[in-house]
Amino acid sequence: MELLLGTKNPGKIAEIKEILQALPELRLLTCEEIPFSEVAERGGSFAENARLKARRISQETGLPVLAEDSGLEVEALGGQPGVRSARFASERASDEENIAKLLRLLEGVANRRARFRTVAVLRFPNGRELTAEGQLEGEITVAPRGEFGFGYDPVFIPRGFSQTLAELGPEVKNKISHRRRALERVVELLREAQ
Repeated sequence: MELLLGTKNPGKIAEIKEILQALPELRLLTCEEIPFSEVAERGGSFAENARLKARRISQETGLPVLAEDSGLEVEALGGQPGVRSARFASERASDEENIAKLLRLLEGVANRRARFRTVAVLRFPNGRELTAEGQLEGEITVAPRGEFGFGYDPVFIPRGFSQTLAELGPEVKNKISHRRRALERVVELLREAQ
């Protein structure tokens, strides 16, 4: 089955390909092979944003589309940055700017508990949708550490580890990540539906 990845983010594309590579029945396509329009994330939740992207891109291309929305939720900040994770510091913020704002807001805060959340939606051209969620619990460091990954990986230590995702590297991250958990569930749902 051909499946178009509904993202233009190179980091997410690499992660999704790595996670789904064990499924020979899927031929993963990207925006490089099948160009599609940018979809603004205007929803109020990860699920709304993922669904919006999957629907628009599937309608535009006529292909099954796997889209997801994910972000960081920090307990002491009432769940922020949440759906605004990529735009936390500003609309076109870099990863470094978003991390700097997050660490500024957490200065002197003892509770550093946080979670990464992903909601993935697989949309078929006939309108059928499969939805799944994944979470990764952890805490925020006081300073960035590590060279791997993207986004908030340098400041997020997963529960049960002492290193950030950026220190653990892609092999470990892709085994434990929120994105992996959501994508594995989508694959389970896909197999159950066939």
